[in-house]
Amino acid sequence: MCAHVLVAEDDPNQAQVIGIYLTAEGHSVTVVHDGAIALTRAREQQPDLLVLDVMLPGMDGLDVCRALRAESEVPILVLTARSSEYDLVRGLDFGADDYLTKPYSPRELTARVRTLLRRARPRELADRAQAHRLGDLVVDPVRHQVTIDGISVECTYGEFQLLEIMVRQPDRVFTRQQLLELTRGTDAYVTPRIIDAHVLNLRKKIERDPSRPARLVTVFGVGYKLTDGS
Repeated sequence: MCAHVLVAEDDPNQAQVIGIYLTAEGHSVTVVHDGAIALTRAREQQPDLLVLDVMLPGMDGLDVCRALRAESEVPILVLTARSSEYDLVRGLDFGADDYLTKPYSPRELTARVRTLLRRARPRELADRAQAHRLGDLVVDPVRHQVTIDGISVECTYGEFQLLEIMVRQPDRVFTRQQLLELTRGTDAYVTPRIIDAHVLNLRKKIERDPSRPARLVTVFGVGYKLTDGS
């Protein structure tokens, strides 16, 4: 059950140990050391799970937890040095799914991560199995099919990935770098220009007039957004 895990921990040594153990489990790991940055990365990368220390600079971990829970169902494992019942209940009330008190065993942490991912996976798979509609554009992840007004549109794997990500959040403006990370991860051999190429090709396939795009729109100086074309 490989997943993308975002780790927010301001202690570099603890962050490194967590990263080593989670990577050994087969997960891809992003590490940040600041609460505000953790919130930004979570919104940009949409990880499968967040390991979140409570005591973070920039923004308190519980505030990060509360902000994310208002907009996402991502599983959150909170790490805290506070072991009182009040502090633990407060963390759960803020939206944490589970918690570990410091000091903890890295093996227990990886076991908690596995449990949270097992719980979340059925919901995630159900969500990904749904066809997504935006106007007369339909993106069907199960059939790997794109249709416009019921007519099938042939897309490459990269083009389909791009559409599937954007159709889930219509009208959201994505930067090229965000789209690159969401579709290609941290592949060092590709550049954001591949996103431009996918957009150019997609416009030929889904726009009535590719020279005047109404669905896959450029937001100058920022990136791209997908609209219903109206």
